[in-house]
Amino acid sequence: MRHKILPSSQKEVRQRADFLCEYCHASEIWQYVAFTIEHVIPISLGGNDRIDNLALCCFACNRSKSNLIEGLDPRTNKIVHLFNPRIHKWHEHFIWSRNRLTIMGLTPIGRATVNTLELNRSRVITIRKADLEIGRHPPENDPLM
Repeated sequence: MRHKILPSSQKEVRQRADFLCEYCHASEIWQYVAFTIEHVIPISLGGNDRIDNLALCCFACNRSKSNLIEGLDPRTNKIVHLFNPRIHKWHEHFIWSRNRLTIMGLTPIGRATVNTLELNRSRVITIRKADLEIGRHPPENDPLM
C-alpha cells in the first residue's frame, strides 16, 4: 500500500533538509522533478508516517535504498546500519573528496551507505562536475577533504 504524505509534512521535510537529498546531498532546486519523501524506517519494517521518520530523497537514492536499513561496509565486510538522517549527522559520516566529486564514507555507516545507495554512480558524478563548474556544488556547509 502506498502512503500519501500530507502536503504540510512534505513542505516541512523539504525545508528541514534545506532542499537537499539527505543521502547524496543533491540539490532538489536544480532538478527537473521533485524529490520523494521517503520513510527512513520503511513501513514494511515497522516505520510510520510521522515527520521524525521522513527524509527528502532523490529518485536514485530512494530506488537504491528501497526498504533497506542495513548495508555492507566494504572495508570491514560487516553488515551495519545505513545512515539515518534523523539520528545521524551527515558531516560525521561523509566528506567530499579533494576534487569535490565523490562522497567518501568516514565511518562504517558512511561507507555502507555510499556503497549500498551508490552515492557515486557515474551519472551523478557527471551532474556534480557540471554543477561544480558553475558554483552550485558542493552544498555550502558540507565538509571537504
